[in-house]
This record gives sequence, C-alpha cells and structure tokens, in this order.
Amino acid sequence: MDAQPRGEGMSKEELEWFLMGPTDGGVPGLVRRVRRILDVSQRGLAAIVGVSQSVVARWETGRTSPRVSALQELLRLARLRVRVEDPATEEEVLPLRGDGARDRGGRRYPAHVDLTVAGWWVPRGSGSTADWLLWRRRSRARRDPAIRFHTTLRHLHRLLDGTPVDHPSLTQCVAEAVHLDERREERRRRILAESPWLRPPAGWLTA
Repeated sequence: MDAQPRGEGMSKEELEWFLMGPTDGGVPGLVRRVRRILDVSQRGLAAIVGVSQSVVARWETGRTSPRVSALQELLRLARLRVRVEDPATEEEVLPLRGDGARDRGGRRYPAHVDLTVAGWWVPRGSGSTADWLLWRRRSRARRDPAIRFHTTLRHLHRLLDGTPVDHPSLTQCVAEAVHLDERREERRRRILAESPWLRPPAGWLTA
C-alpha cells in the first residue's frame, strides 16, 4: 500500500504550520501542550473553546496569541495552572486581591501606591471641632475609614517599613481604624491619670 502523501487531509493552515517546522515553546507550545493533554485536533480544540480552527492554527504558529481569558480557559480545560514566581527567591507571586479597599467613588486605588488608614472619614472643610467630632462618630458607626496614600514619600516609607504585599481589604482598614481608636483612648486615659487637672468638665463633648 502506498504511503499517504505528506500533507494530505490537512487544511491550508495545518499544512502551513507543518511546513514551518519546530517552533519555540512559549504560548504556541503551551497551546500545543493543551491539545496533547486533551488529545484533540486543532478543529477539536477550536470547537471546545468556541473559535475557528484557523485561530488555533495562528496561536500555534505564533502569528497571534490567545487573550488571557482564552489562555486561562485552555489551562482550565487541561487542568493546568500557571505559577508566577520571583526568580530571585522562587516564591510564588500572586495577583493583587480582588477585595482591596476602594475610594468613596467605588474605584480601585492605584496599584503602585501604599494605603494607610488615618482614622475615620471626615469631609474636608469641617469647620468646628463639634462638627468634626460629629462626622467622626457617623463614620465610625458606618464603618467608613479614612484611607490615604502618598506618591512622593512612598519610597522613604518602603525603606523604613518595607513594601506591603497587597492593598488591604475594607475589613482590614476598618480593623485598623478601630485599633487607632483603642490606642488613642489608651493614650488619653494615661494622660488623664498622670495629669487629672486636664480632665474636661462633665458633659463636655467627646469623640
């Protein structure tokens, strides 16, 4: 029986890929690895992920690359997981958390800044002390912390305290604001114990 002619039964894209010869690993090799694990043809993989066979062929030849979402789906189908690690320490580097604190407009804070909690939120321009204390009490009841970040001094802060791994969640920010309250109250009690003459008169508005 004569051998089947080379390339017979292949589509134009498959034949083009075959004639290109070996390609570097990278994303093309990863797509091919997924196909090998799933034991499917280009057409089969295309049908699974909802693209055309020519798209898979372009992925495998490196002419185009799958979107991150498509690549994640390919890895999920093959039961694989990509590990991102720091080459210096070989420690895994995880994505930034999805529940990181947001500003009052619901927007995420810039990824490159470090967040700090400065107590409870008070609007700018609060004139009197009584007004400031009123807003502070309202924010504390609503669990609405004051979150700040600095861009000019963050390098100095990182030299002193290190670089935070992630932005804190809102729950963590609230816990930090409560902790600041506790430290403030402890400091106030210590001062009054040492200097009782500083104690305000009965009925004085306190935070």
